[in-house]
Amino acid sequence: MLCFLNEHTRRVSKLINVMNANVRRLRELHALSQRELAARAKLSVTTVNRIEIGQRKPMPKTLRKLAEALDVTPGELLTEQPRLME
Repeated sequence: MLCFLNEHTRRVSKLINVMNANVRRLRELHALSQRELAARAKLSVTTVNRIEIGQRKPMPKTLRKLAEALDVTPGELLTEQPRLME
């Protein structure tokens, strides 16, 4: 059981890291500042910053807001894809 939990924790951690990196990459790809992304997503600048640096795990509603502001699906924020890595 402990082995399963450790594997699950690693997978969740990786997923969060991918999402953090994708938010930042897409924001930069769209030439947006954190302030501009926050305004588009109707979030605080602090929230956007903390998500990008991995200090905050977004709730599903926040993930949807970010995805909409970045013109992607929430799933794309959670997936390593070459299109997002450009």
